[in-house]
Amino acid sequence: MVRLLVTGGAGFIGAAIVSAALDEGHEVVVLDALLPEVHASGWPDHLDPRAERVHADVRHLDDGALAGIDAVCHQAAMVGLGVNLDDLPAYVSHNELGTAVLLAAMARRSVTRLVLASSMVVYGEGGYRCQEHGPVRPGPRRVADLDAGRFEPPCPLCGAPLDSVVVGEDAPLDPRNTYAASKTGQEHLVGSWARASGGTAVALRYHNAYGPHLPQGTPYAGVASLFRSALEKGQAPRVFEDGRQARDFVHVSDLARANLLAFDGGTPGTLTAYNIASGTPHTVGEMAGALAAAFGGPAPVVTGEFRLGDVRHVVASPEKARAELGFTAAVAFADGMKELATAPLRAAVVRG
Repeated sequence: MVRLLVTGGAGFIGAAIVSAALDEGHEVVVLDALLPEVHASGWPDHLDPRAERVHADVRHLDDGALAGIDAVCHQAAMVGLGVNLDDLPAYVSHNELGTAVLLAAMARRSVTRLVLASSMVVYGEGGYRCQEHGPVRPGPRRVADLDAGRFEPPCPLCGAPLDSVVVGEDAPLDPRNTYAASKTGQEHLVGSWARASGGTAVALRYHNAYGPHLPQGTPYAGVASLFRSALEKGQAPRVFEDGRQARDFVHVSDLARANLLAFDGGTPGTLTAYNIASGTPHTVGEMAGALAAAFGGPAPVVTGEFRLGDVRHVVASPEKARAELGFTAAVAFADGMKELATAPLRAAVVRG
């Protein structure tokens, strides 16, 4: 048994980790800022009552919150692609400054084990292969191409079409939006802490999370939340681009289990990263269609709209997590979509 601090423990993924840890017999302290952009009504009703609760912002962490703590599960972050560049300071503040404050406090309190919620967004575009030039990294997406409906990235050397391939943890980090840059920054900070302190750090690069208690009514949510929220209103899910973007959708219960397994992984003095994914990719259009069918709502509408900060395909290999952590996703896509169609959502955010 360990005494575990879960930052952001009232959030979508954090709350699932809290319950899973308590079920395994651990003591859990939840630290959450309860930001109104995420938590419309304070502490969520579904947060496990067995956990201790601390209402605090990790950016202003009191060292006392780490008293008696054996390990930290760092989930607190501002998530999503963002609305516009005005979000830049908030992402850097919550994600990078918050992480730096936490790490400094851990060092002072000699807490030496950390699991970080990272993201597949650190890769930018996923893996690609040109038939002539082999593995390549596509350049930045161009507005003119996207306006013309040319969504697939071309080979940066010859302009030929590319094949999407799975990406491993050794792929170069190439963040392509504000959120991605801040998550990459978190990994670098945690790596520096591990080297300087001798601590053990594991970064879990989550893929597209879904499951019960997804947030609704916020522009920072992922596609699963946006599609389910639309169906809840009787509206058709709006699928951007041509709907053929490849992603890996992983259930929140699998993410929670991966976090608990990660506390037995890693090597002192370094950061070890793992892809946490199902290993069975689907397109965004397939996901929208499966969810709409299970819900019994309007069929998705493919709009051709785009967001410049999006990437085309991100599909990663979960093999390292299987081999080293013993992690394999348990919830199948079809079963998860059926559950999500009727699962409770987190209360909608009320904006002034």
